[in-house]
Amino acid sequence: MFGIIRPCSHRLSKRLRTEWMAHLCGLCLALRADHGQFARVATNYDGLVLSVLTDAQLPRELAPERRTAGPCPLRGMRTASVAKGQGAHLAATVSLVLASAKLRDHVVDGDGAMRRRPVAAAAERVARSWDRGGERAGAGLGFDTAVLLDAVGRQQELESAAGRGTSVLAVTEPTEMATAAAFAHTAVLAGRPGNSAPLFEAGRLFGRLAHLLDAVEDRAADRAAGAWNPLTTTGTGAAEARRLCDDAVHGIRLALAEVEFTDSALAHRLLVHELEHAVQRTFQPHAHTPHPASPWVNQPPGGWPPPEPPRRRGLVAGCLVWSGLCCTCQLCCRSEYQDPWTGEPREGWCDKCECCCEGCECCSSCGECCNCCNCCD
Repeated sequence: MFGIIRPCSHRLSKRLRTEWMAHLCGLCLALRADHGQFARVATNYDGLVLSVLTDAQLPRELAPERRTAGPCPLRGMRTASVAKGQGAHLAATVSLVLASAKLRDHVVDGDGAMRRRPVAAAAERVARSWDRGGERAGAGLGFDTAVLLDAVGRQQELESAAGRGTSVLAVTEPTEMATAAAFAHTAVLAGRPGNSAPLFEAGRLFGRLAHLLDAVEDRAADRAAGAWNPLTTTGTGAAEARRLCDDAVHGIRLALAEVEFTDSALAHRLLVHELEHAVQRTFQPHAHTPHPASPWVNQPPGGWPPPEPPRRRGLVAGCLVWSGLCCTCQLCCRSEYQDPWTGEPREGWCDKCECCCEGCECCSSCGECCNCCNCCD
């Protein structure tokens, strides 16, 4: 649920870090306000891009809406100015509907605890509730969530029909159309109808990129589990997948250049430079900094006590553990924590720094530091 855009704090200036957190917290609080406390588990990095895009297009006379939020463990029990406008509520709506689709997929596949009928039935009720809530919230914003639900339905049909030789882009098409519609609607909310077409294109390519990167990351695990994967099913190799991802990033850059922004700095940072990092991270995960060695490998022979194997949890149990880690800041502040679902070691968000710090090059489009630490602040 975290998404493909995972900016390292060392790659954002102080101003953009503040803005980033304002939109992240705004999405989380909009989910709570519109759909209840439990809906906050649908918070994800990619969804908040809709909030960022909406605020970035607002005319100067319409300053982005902000409010002061109370203390939160994720912010070290500090208050903060957070986004509260229509962009945050659009991000919440889209995130919730897509989370309900993901939850329903787990029920259909019988993943983890979903094999148990009572758990599956409860998950189905949650998914239906989120669908209805998303539909109501979308109607209030003038956004028809049916386009998202239609994409989910067509996705299942295309996956069933796909096989060796099928273009992988035929499989990513529903995701592309769903994200394209959401991106284009930010222009409507911001009162910039002329931006709809380039944002539709940027959203379409963003959906393609998200689908492909997710498939690349899951390919080995899906093969081991015998699960469906678009790259394996269509016979798409790593080189072709990388080419498609690089083309998508380039296309997004070109599309954003046609958008009339009031303040494009954060949107450009996330949708150009951070997407480049996402592609690099996915295809060359060890190119910058090595991940810490797993405590369950390379153990000396005869060691006692033997290392405890990773503890695997189902979807619901994993979500509960994730919520606990999130509310106690362990996801972001610890150098390493155990994955809520697999039990494997993961780096804390704030430790995921790929910066080389060997130099600084400022981007002419956003005026921000592109490839090192905070030397441009």
